[in-house]
Amino acid sequence: MANHSQFGFQDASSPIMEELVEFHDHALMTALAICTLVLYLLTLMLTEKLSSTTVDAQEIELVWTILPAVVLIMLALPSLQILYMMDEINEPDLTLKAIGHQWYWSYEYTDLKDLTFDSYMTPTADLPLGHFRLLEVDHRVVVPMESPVRVIVTADDVLHSWAVPSLGVKTDAIPGRLNQTSFTASRPGVFYGQCSEICGANHSFMPIVVESVPLPVFENWSSLLSSQ
Repeated sequence: MANHSQFGFQDASSPIMEELVEFHDHALMTALAICTLVLYLLTLMLTEKLSSTTVDAQEIELVWTILPAVVLIMLALPSLQILYMMDEINEPDLTLKAIGHQWYWSYEYTDLKDLTFDSYMTPTADLPLGHFRLLEVDHRVVVPMESPVRVIVTADDVLHSWAVPSLGVKTDAIPGRLNQTSFTASRPGVFYGQCSEICGANHSFMPIVVESVPLPVFENWSSLLSSQ
């Protein structure tokens, strides 16, 4: 999760988030190169005496037309690749349905029988020692690590948004409509998120907690919860 005074992204916990972080660094380096070139040219114009050159005007126009096109291609190609990867869902091992309410989440494991629950934020007075205020919930979403998970997102009342930054997931929950996204947790851990669409007075109090565990642990958890 994010720390105080953190300037970068949270640690990537899925292949998609790793790609997003790499693209962010790539775009920043491109912007840094552009700013450096512009600053150098401005400094050169202010410090050097103006003199006539032998460079033809058509050559200059050709350069300042081709260079921006090359920069846009350098940004567009990896961006389109990531968009395609985020939209592609191939044979998920698990399907999870997330339903947004004012102000909590309901979850349904559609591949498992009778496995549904509501997830409310844990009040500060009931918060165990060492847990995070306003981020912990009474029932976590448990998924097997290194397994493709499809998430179907919708809402029961108003607009919500199911977002977990470290997994690279953010999908709007719209009443009467099903949106879907996917992720693959690349390591075990607990990943925190929040509703990212202003949905009313208690918008800040409907967190999301995804816990990634090995497959045998997930099977034991699901069988135990289904039997209750």
